[in-house]
Amino acid sequence: MSRVLRVNVSDKSVRWEDLKPEYALLGGRGLTSRIVYDEVDPTCHPLGPGNKLVFAPGCLTGTYAPSSGRLSVGGKSPLTGTIKESNAGGISGQKMASLGIAALVVEGLPQEQGFHVLVIGDGEARLEPAGDLAGLGCYELNERLWAKYGEGCGIMCIGPAGENKMVMAGVSTNDRENHPGRYAGRGGLGAVMGSKGLKAVVLQTKQTYGVNPADTEKFKDAVRRLNRALKEHAVTGQALPTYGTAVLVNILNEAGGLPTRNFSAGRFEEASKTGGEAIAEAVKARGGKGECGHGCHPGCVIRCSNIYPDEKGEVLCAPVEYESTWALGANCGIGNLDHIAMLNRLCNDVGLDTIEAGVTLGVLMEAGVLAFGDGPGAIELLDKDVRNATPLGRVFGSGAAVAGKVYGVRRVPVVKGQGLPAYDPRAVKGIGVTYATSTMGADHTSGYAVAANILGVGGKVDPLKPEGQVELSRNLQVATAYVDATGLCLFTAFALLDIPDSLVATADLIAARYGVQFTVDDAVKLGQQILTWERAFNKAAGFNEAEDRLPDFFKTEPLPPHNTVFDVPDAELDEVMKPFQA
Repeated sequence: MSRVLRVNVSDKSVRWEDLKPEYALLGGRGLTSRIVYDEVDPTCHPLGPGNKLVFAPGCLTGTYAPSSGRLSVGGKSPLTGTIKESNAGGISGQKMASLGIAALVVEGLPQEQGFHVLVIGDGEARLEPAGDLAGLGCYELNERLWAKYGEGCGIMCIGPAGENKMVMAGVSTNDRENHPGRYAGRGGLGAVMGSKGLKAVVLQTKQTYGVNPADTEKFKDAVRRLNRALKEHAVTGQALPTYGTAVLVNILNEAGGLPTRNFSAGRFEEASKTGGEAIAEAVKARGGKGECGHGCHPGCVIRCSNIYPDEKGEVLCAPVEYESTWALGANCGIGNLDHIAMLNRLCNDVGLDTIEAGVTLGVLMEAGVLAFGDGPGAIELLDKDVRNATPLGRVFGSGAAVAGKVYGVRRVPVVKGQGLPAYDPRAVKGIGVTYATSTMGADHTSGYAVAANILGVGGKVDPLKPEGQVELSRNLQVATAYVDATGLCLFTAFALLDIPDSLVATADLIAARYGVQFTVDDAVKLGQQILTWERAFNKAAGFNEAEDRLPDFFKTEPLPPHNTVFDVPDAELDEVMKPFQA
């Protein structure tokens, strides 16, 4: 039976609790957002004693459902001031679920200096002093933790950025090879972990699929159906396994929606050097330990990840994803894939969200701190200034909004203080609606309108016209909240949107997992309920419709090559979340 593990770092107490009956069908984002909604004062300081850091595997995580190994990390964001759920792959979600943990709740503030490691085994958990592990980057930290606690253990940790409470710091989770590049990156939850004095969580178990469904036969049938849909769909069965998420670089560049040089253009002249095809070519040419079609966790049938090798065939970075190669590439005018991969590796090691890091670099380049295209200068900034928390490093670690204010930059692409991801809302207007209205600041994963705007998945809505974007974004935000609660990878949504039985299969998986009745209607209601909790938290924290806006320059500066602006009316933006008022 799943339980809650509650760790209070103020008195170093560790205790187990039964899961509340009303939480029985909640997992992932559903459970993190509900616990934060129930237990965290929305007006608290995100780095103070009132905030809580919640880890929760999805409802299906730890089962043998395909691509179901996701983990949610939640709390009040120090970057945005809103509620936050950040989602990660890797092996830790499956390990946590297999240990019978529905949620890990970390609360309080330490009464003394220093960091601890939380070690969790079968039925027991303890806090140990981190000792000389404090201060380490995530690569060396992971190696030492596997050497000490056993190969194969799950690791959730922070780098120097999290220890220094930089508000773009993320929480690293390891993959099967112990690379630290699977991140709950967005929203600064690594800073919250740092404020709790927690360097790492170690999950000691060899189990991966330790969660047994209540109805085995029904579960097997639903697994077969979802597997079939994921393999049949062109995106999940062909494009992503072959070229990874970075296959989108050339697609978005052709569509004129690839933000370039701090969102000043929609096409990057060196895009073809930085996309999924270029990564695949480098992997093939360099050989060694490079790999495409890599799965970030066992049981993934999409396998969109990769291991990018250096010129000697050794691992340079795992993985180099679309958002990262865009943020550290086109957005900074950097066309050298090795420079991008090194910047990505440094983000993984120091403990930074690659999206916020790239957006902040773009703002600093706009300010003249670095030149656009200066890969070596950007590498030095992350490796020297951010790692060592120099004054410039601290400005950088505070994110794009703060960097823009410090340097007097007008074009600062943020919503609620969080940097925009890799789709310009003037050329992909549905994603602009999601950026503006998401409960978590600019977040493409909250409602991936790119599917219908650009890829023609789940229908087609013209990306350059305002019509239809509000309904598209709203429906996708509901669907995404549900998927985030299940523990399924968000990329399963491509099949769910196009193959009706695959969505039914996910509901059948939930029903069989718990031995209850659960339908697609229940899935929709769950997604709506999650948004209602999150919206209520934000309202109590002081947020209203006035914050559901994009920066003005998106409305006034036409974006080449289409020379369009973001023109979805504010009154329509205000309609997106009205159905989810508490």
